[in-house]
Amino acid sequence: MALLPIIETPDPLLRQISSPVDEVTDEIRALIADMFETMYAAPGIGLAAIQVGVPKRILVIDLQEPEEEGGEPVREPLVFINPEIVEESETVQLYSEGCLSIPDQYADVERPDQVLARWLDENGQSHEEELDGLLAICLQHEMDHLEGILFIDHLSRLKREMVLKKLAKQRKERTKLAA
Repeated sequence: MALLPIIETPDPLLRQISSPVDEVTDEIRALIADMFETMYAAPGIGLAAIQVGVPKRILVIDLQEPEEEGGEPVREPLVFINPEIVEESETVQLYSEGCLSIPDQYADVERPDQVLARWLDENGQSHEEELDGLLAICLQHEMDHLEGILFIDHLSRLKREMVLKKLAKQRKERTKLAA
C-alpha cells in the first residue's frame, strides 16, 4: 500500500468526468487499498479516484463513527465502483461539507437525505441499497467528483468565491511558513 498525492483545486483534472471500470482487477483492488490508506492519513471520510489522479469511477468511504459517544472510531470501509443513484428522496438535508481537494474549507450544502444506490464492490459483486444520513450525503459528494463537480459548485457564486479566497490565503500562509 502507498500514500497517494491528493490533487487540490484548481487542478483541471478535478473537472474531468471519470470513466467506468470495465473489470475489477487486482490492479483496481491495489488502487482501492492505496485510496483507503491515503484517505485515513489525510484524514477524511471519503475519497474518489480522480482526487488521486485516476479518472475511474471508484470511490471509498469510511464514516469512522464511534460505537459510543466519545469512543474510538470504528472502521467500516466501503467501496463503490461504478456507483449510480437510482432514486433520491424529495426531502433534503443541510450538511457542512468539506473536501480533501479543498483543504480546511467547509460550507453548507443541501442534498437529498436518502438515496437508492447501485454499485459494485471490490470483488465485483453488485449491490443495491437504500442509504441515508451521512452515508447518503458522503456518497453524493464523492459521486459528484466522478462528474467533475466539487461541493463548492453547489454554493452561490458569492459563497464559492469566499471559500476560494480563504483557500488562497491559507496556501499563501503555508508557503510563507515553508520558506
